[in-house]
Amino acid sequence: MFTELLFSLILGIMFGIFTGLIPGIHVNLVAALLLALSSFLLKMFTPLDLAVFIISLSVTHSFLDTIPSIYLGAPENENALSILPGQKMLLAGYGHMAVKITILGTYVGMITAILLVPLFIFSAEKIFTVLRPYLGYLLFIIMFYLIVKDSMRLWNLFLFLLAGTLGVLVFSVPNLNEPLFPMLSGLFGVSGLMVGIFDNTKIPKQNITSKINLKLSELVKAVFASSVAVFFIQFFPGLGPAQGAVLSNVFIRDIKDKGYLALVGAMGTMSVVFSLVTFYTLGKAKDGSIVVVSKLLEIDKSGFILLLSSFLIAGSISVFLTLYFSKMFSKLIVRVNYQILVITIIVFIFLMSFFLNGPLGIVVLITATAIGLIAPLKGIGRNHLMGCLILPVMLYYVL
Repeated sequence: MFTELLFSLILGIMFGIFTGLIPGIHVNLVAALLLALSSFLLKMFTPLDLAVFIISLSVTHSFLDTIPSIYLGAPENENALSILPGQKMLLAGYGHMAVKITILGTYVGMITAILLVPLFIFSAEKIFTVLRPYLGYLLFIIMFYLIVKDSMRLWNLFLFLLAGTLGVLVFSVPNLNEPLFPMLSGLFGVSGLMVGIFDNTKIPKQNITSKINLKLSELVKAVFASSVAVFFIQFFPGLGPAQGAVLSNVFIRDIKDKGYLALVGAMGTMSVVFSLVTFYTLGKAKDGSIVVVSKLLEIDKSGFILLLSSFLIAGSISVFLTLYFSKMFSKLIVRVNYQILVITIIVFIFLMSFFLNGPLGIVVLITATAIGLIAPLKGIGRNHLMGCLILPVMLYYVL
């Protein structure tokens, strides 16, 4: 049994490297494919083996996807908000430093989340019982705050409703096998990549140092804000790390760019860890990869501890993997034609959308990309694009 679990852990890390480094390949896609093949795979592996594979894949992905987010401007929706400070450092020649700061937040966030597990288990069920009748109203209040909190209120509302309408339409189409892939890839991936093409971006020579230029006070602020925000969003369907990063400003203010990178990094791993705890405690799977785990097995206490251990082991290994690949990217990014690289990635995402969903996938991808371009062109927060998931949830509560 130990050999099979170790094999699953290592295999998950290897797949996590692939999904993390290749823009547009979301960890949820691999998890969904695994679920589709589960009847075949369960002849060779136990459900717990497959769960360990998914957990190690997820946590490795959450570390490695920092690299395309910063070097290529192609983040997953979980860390889309890291694009601006990360790319500012990249264009100043400190892309590797941006990666180091982000994964420091990611790793410290993961350790903090694991340490907070007993507190979350103790309080989650009580809090959920109290909030459950009011979730729809509270979700509306949260989104109202996110929309009106800055001077671009009308544009924020317009973008939220536009992305939300797209989400409602996409989820209403019966022939889409993977509706999230073209929608999220367009809103957060291709749209950001296209801005890089038109800006004619030039990447300067990158500086690689052994130091991490982040004050301890900034790291503590980032992890504290992430802890409170991630704990809070676990009870609300449709809210993810992107909204949590914005909501963190309610709990702590004046966090600078480098601290914000650490905050976004922490949000990613803490969200997956807390999602596992939410499933174990409340029976509700929030994160996509945990949803697949929930369909494979019922987690008992020993299985829960084993999966948390997989988080810790895979995360610790991923720190060194991320540093290694970041140094590699730092050297390669200045040698390749950035525009050609970005166009190649966009073509790849289009091909994947067609492969998964046929012509309808291309239509969704193009529409989502057009909507996604509004955010950077108007200087609006990308978090409002998450209306594609939140508005359908809000309508579910109302209707």
